[in-house]
Amino acid sequence: MPLRFAFTAVTLIAAAPALAGQAAPPRLYGHLAYPDADPTTLVEAPTGFAVRGRCLLRPEVLPDLTALIAAAQAAGVPGTVQAASCYRSAAHQNAVFCATDPEGQPRCNEPARRAMSVAPPGHSEHSTGFAIDFTTRPSPGCDDVEYCFDRTPLGQWLLAHATDYGFELSFPWKNSQSVTWEPWHWRWVGRSATEPGARAARMLFTTARADFPAKPRLPNLVVRVVSQPPVPETD
Repeated sequence: MPLRFAFTAVTLIAAAPALAGQAAPPRLYGHLAYPDADPTTLVEAPTGFAVRGRCLLRPEVLPDLTALIAAAQAAGVPGTVQAASCYRSAAHQNAVFCATDPEGQPRCNEPARRAMSVAPPGHSEHSTGFAIDFTTRPSPGCDDVEYCFDRTPLGQWLLAHATDYGFELSFPWKNSQSVTWEPWHWRWVGRSATEPGARAARMLFTTARADFPAKPRLPNLVVRVVSQPPVPETD
């Protein structure tokens, strides 16, 4: 059996994230396992947001994404904020993982090497419907999903402001997860834990956020400071 088919049969099985007191989900070449979102529960991002095809996301992501796009435009970020990739099914992820190289050979023939830059199927945050690979059009002299994105106006703006809209950088520079730095890849976890959908997102990314923190990232807890009522005087 060719390696890519044997490998796929294993990696398409995604494990749910661990709950308190349970063992952490397994990692494959540094990547954590994630379940495949039900496509029927996803919605399409605003028209024109995807550079190709459609961008499907969890519906809870759209309000913050819409606000982020408007804020970047208001701040004078050149071009338009767009997505190179959003939701990818495990089958789609497998096609990306095993795409052929210039010599026509499947890149997954060397899975460990391939996994440094592309998650194996069943182990991609894109399968959750909460992750986006951002890009800009027209391109500011940087191809999609390239390291130079962090030096583009949008890349710099996201580093400074994306957390204001519930997004955190999943794979920062020199991350301990041994995954290639991806300045374009942001996952949504909500501005606060009480925002609709944020609890589900944070549950999915529990292990990633605890063991391999995003940077910049959203805090796990929301602290509300309230005034204390006066203490009655006593004789």
